[in-house]
Parts: sequence; C-alpha cells; structure tokens
Amino acid sequence: MVITLLSDFGDVYPASMKGVILGIDPDANIVDITHSIPRHDIRAGAFILMTCARYFPSGTVHIAVVDPGVGTKRREIAIKAVSLDGDTHYFIGPDNGLLIPAAKSIGTIEVYEISNTNLFQRNISCTFHGRDIFAPVGAHISKGSRIENLGGRILDYKDLDFGKGKKVNGSIHGTVIYIDSFGNIITNISAESGDFRPGDELRIGKRRVIFGSSYAFFKEGDPLILIGSHGFLEIAVNTGNAAKMFGKKQEDEIIISI
Repeated sequence: MVITLLSDFGDVYPASMKGVILGIDPDANIVDITHSIPRHDIRAGAFILMTCARYFPSGTVHIAVVDPGVGTKRREIAIKAVSLDGDTHYFIGPDNGLLIPAAKSIGTIEVYEISNTNLFQRNISCTFHGRDIFAPVGAHISKGSRIENLGGRILDYKDLDFGKGKKVNGSIHGTVIYIDSFGNIITNISAESGDFRPGDELRIGKRRVIFGSSYAFFKEGDPLILIGSHGFLEIAVNTGNAAKMFGKKQEDEIIISI
C-alpha cells in the first residue's frame, strides 16, 4: 500500500516517522510529497496536498503534518474520501484545515476523530504527533484497519476553503493561494472563470500582461498569465519572479482587468 508524507519538518524528523510506519507495515511504499512546506504554513501545505493527492492510486494513505497547534487541545483526525468512480483515499493529520481541500478534491468525505490510543506509540511526545500518532495510525490503515475503528465520526471539523475567483465589472477578482519556488503566483481563479486564448491582453494594475499557454513562448523577463498544471490561473515571469515583480504574497488580492 502507498503512504505519502507531507510536512514542514525539513530533514531528520521524517525519518523517524518512516521508521514507525515500517515497523507496523514493512511492505508500505512510502512516498515523500515534500517536507519543505514553509514553516507553520497550513494553507501552503493544504494547497500542495490538494494538487498532488489525486494522482495517487486508490487506497493511498496520506499523512500530512503542518501543525503549529501540536500539543494543544486541537484534535487529530482521519478522513475517508471516495470519488465518483469509487476510488478511496485516506488522510491523516491535525484538525486545522490542512487535509480538507485535498480530501474534498477526491470526492465525498467522512471525518473521524482519532481517539483509539491503542494504535498510538507507547510514549506520546507533546511536540511530535507526526511520529507518535499520525504515522502509526496511517500505517494501521494501510494494513487494513477500518477507519471507523479510530474513533467517532465528526461534523464540526475545521474547514479550509480557498474560495473562488469571480468576475466584477469587466475584471476578475481573486486571491493568491500559493507562491511556488519559482516565484509564480497561483490564484484561486479557475480555468473556467475566464475564456482566455493565447495572445489575449490583460492587465494587473498598470502592467500589461499577455495570456499564454506556457512560459517559454515569452521573452526572458516578460510577465505572463497562463493556466498552470494545477488548473488555476497563474501569473509568472519567464525565468523571473512574478511575486517580486508584482509585490504579491500569499492571501493577497489579485485583480485582473480584461
């Protein structure tokens, strides 16, 4: 069974999570999505998990930990997400919104509070639930444990919604969801929100920006707008940094004039 890991841990810490998983399920196929989420950035982690999870096979267990509330009264949760085609994915992590966009992108969801301590490590660190709670629970799910045995189903989980871009008086208003390592600005404006074609002229503030299909069709240093591989409207600069050019950061408003 495939188990994915996502965190803001950097190096070292994920290794002990893998050790716990393999101790329970030696046949687990562990895939690191990333451990380079910006520290404590739940929204960035939620976006990356959402864009990656759907490409894994049915039955995959996704363990995600970006958890500034570790050790507090925030809950630990597990989610079963089922697609229209019957594919099932499991998500294990903190109840802080991190898992929700990815789970909902798969299909209908059931959310359970993790309260069955028999599945935890014997000694629980107040600062490392990734190793002592989430890793063993994910491993048990991958071995066939039923998610219903983890604890009771809940409806009051913490949600996280990136929202949707909308048209306002000839412009499209949206929000910056994420800025990737290239400085590309990923917005919450979907491909369907604008009927753009390569060569269409748009504006962001006073700057003219051309809509295109890929980065390399533009000169170095030229700004552009395209639909990224994630399906959202993306603002980029060929071999440059759009976030710096436009002075944008995560959760800032974006207004694109048509």
